[in-house]
Amino acid sequence: MNVVQRVILRPSKILSFFRNIAVVDRRKLYQVWEQSHLAKLMDYLDVDCVFDIGANRGQYAEMLRYKIGYTGLIFSFEPNPSDARIAREASAGDERWIVMELAVAETDGEATFNVMRSSEFSSLSSPSHREVELFRETNAIVDTVTVRTQRLETVLSRLQAEYKFKRPFLKLDTQGFDVKIVRASANAVRKFVGLQSELSIAKLYTDSVDFREALTEYERCGFSLSAFVPNNAGHFPRLLETDCVMIRSDLACHGTAGAPNHRAR
Repeated sequence: MNVVQRVILRPSKILSFFRNIAVVDRRKLYQVWEQSHLAKLMDYLDVDCVFDIGANRGQYAEMLRYKIGYTGLIFSFEPNPSDARIAREASAGDERWIVMELAVAETDGEATFNVMRSSEFSSLSSPSHREVELFRETNAIVDTVTVRTQRLETVLSRLQAEYKFKRPFLKLDTQGFDVKIVRASANAVRKFVGLQSELSIAKLYTDSVDFREALTEYERCGFSLSAFVPNNAGHFPRLLETDCVMIRSDLACHGTAGAPNHRAR
């Protein structure tokens, strides 16, 4: 005799089950992974401020707000005037998202900023096509502008004194310039609880640093790897760039014992 066992689920469990189901475009799976990991990590680290360096048009800040539910301070730094204007429009009405028309760089002063045909490629660095031909048209200089620059150490000191945040997170996406920023302000970088940086697998800019060298530099500043976020959309199967997400090593507890205390964000 076959015995059929009937399982009755409570409404709360059914609701929980469906909350964890999502239809995802396969081309954007890496975004889902990035958002899921960042949400968990930022909660673990009790992040109260994000430095969004290389903000472009505010895409990263919008992802923090509308995809992972982060409600703390965001400082978006974008030197390109036209992109900074779009980011300011996106941040309108959000008092805790502040857009600054500024390039975080190696020195305090001014520099020439290269505006590319596709604005997300714009950089203080010059494009290089020796290793990759794919972006020759889009990663091409169409204009240059003189922009104000400040070191990360200068910016952090000023904003921390004004806004009193204690657990900042650093996001770098400066198109080949991330490591230069870190090297110029290594002591300041150590004050961040975590970081996210774009790594070059192939060299797209003259100032690009090999991903292994970049990881070594971040480890030297006291960070441990938490995740990689690959992005080969548009050029599958080759991987040209990937993001690393890192946690300050003294905060990387094993398991949950000793994890930082959390508060509602």
